[in-house]
Amino acid sequence: MQALFNRILVKRTRVEPGDRILVALSGGADSVVLLHLLLQAAEALKIEVRAAHLDHGMRAESDEDVLFVQDFCLQHKVPLTVGHRDIPALALARKQGLEEAARDERRAFLQETARQLGCHLIALGHHRDDQAETFLHRLLRGSGVSGLAGMRLRSDPFIRPLLSFSRTQILHYLAEHRLPHVEDLSNADTSFTRNRLRHDLLPHLREFNPRIDEHLARLSQRIALEEEFWDVQVAMNLSSICEEHGDGLWLSLEGLQLLHPALRARVLRGALERLRGDLRGIGAQHLGDIEDLLSSPRPEAELHLPRAWVARRYQKLWLRSQAPPIVGGFAVAVPGPGVYDLPGGGQLLVSLEKGCAGEDAWRVEFDAASVAFPLLVRSFVPGDRFFPSGAPGRRKLKDFFIDIKLGRELRRSLPLVVADEILWLPGVRRCHGRRPQQAGGQVLRLAVSGMQRGNQGL
Repeated sequence: MQALFNRILVKRTRVEPGDRILVALSGGADSVVLLHLLLQAAEALKIEVRAAHLDHGMRAESDEDVLFVQDFCLQHKVPLTVGHRDIPALALARKQGLEEAARDERRAFLQETARQLGCHLIALGHHRDDQAETFLHRLLRGSGVSGLAGMRLRSDPFIRPLLSFSRTQILHYLAEHRLPHVEDLSNADTSFTRNRLRHDLLPHLREFNPRIDEHLARLSQRIALEEEFWDVQVAMNLSSICEEHGDGLWLSLEGLQLLHPALRARVLRGALERLRGDLRGIGAQHLGDIEDLLSSPRPEAELHLPRAWVARRYQKLWLRSQAPPIVGGFAVAVPGPGVYDLPGGGQLLVSLEKGCAGEDAWRVEFDAASVAFPLLVRSFVPGDRFFPSGAPGRRKLKDFFIDIKLGRELRRSLPLVVADEILWLPGVRRCHGRRPQQAGGQVLRLAVSGMQRGNQGL
């Protein structure tokens, strides 16, 4: 077992000489064997070993566990860090289950301890039977294929060198080397889902197939291998169809629709994970709702998902951690030349000049004699009408917005420059007519600077 363990460390978890490894030491059989195997390998592989133990405050005998790991590490000359957390109180405050709260806090403790001790890797004691239990747990919970991927031998900073070994092998090693350990009595408590799987479901499945643990573990590992392939595909496709801006992620609708449905679902999951940092609470139903959004005849629609807001805006899919704030109505008086702050950021520069300098999306010029002060910079009002430059006539501004596929958020925040009619939609279109006529005549020049140019049409 030691020889195979050493080969796994080098070949599969890619441990290198000089690595300092922190062992998550609960005091149970798995973690004790893991620590012992690593200590046996340390000299040959030129690695350093440290240990960390977290008292969860969930069991009356947890103080005895602390004393046990302290004594064990003292005997084996292993530096030990002990932490204490009140998991029941944390779970209540966070509205989490005990298992979830314990896992989150344990990982945070291990990562912080590893950082403080300069440990490159954190070794966990998961074995092959744990892999089978995890597969069944996720399957019964309704996980998709990605969720059925097994725990990996290495997923930085964590390594799991015992994944190839069964619990029977681990217990045999424990007895052979006469290693003491503690029994966690909560492992027999079938009020925990994982314990019901271990004590009730798996023994029943073994009646149908005595090697079910091995087969489930191998299937899980196979899925994990295929997930590595899919991860590469998702990264490639996200880079080609996704743009990241200060206002969220923008995905090309056409690019998404060209993907095979299997890849599209994974790309959507990848985008949500990039946005949120994880996929907790995101299920198949949520991805199905996004698919409906993509195929809907409605050019604008939105979804509120756990810790995410997803909206279709014409040929784009917009992802944010929460819905954008609703911009209220605004009006800014412009009595004459000067610099005026615009709601939402940016400035309007108003000047009277001699001669033209040229126009672009953010700068326009009018015959000064055709426009009288004061001007007004205001938000869109239902019923507004506009005569766009190049158009055959006046029309409802709302219809114009729809034709140019301007997202509803930008419609609300877009400043309209108005005199006796709407003169200009900065970044979008100027009005028909009123252009400077005489060479050297007085020109009213309007320019906008610093206005946020989002991904909604500007």
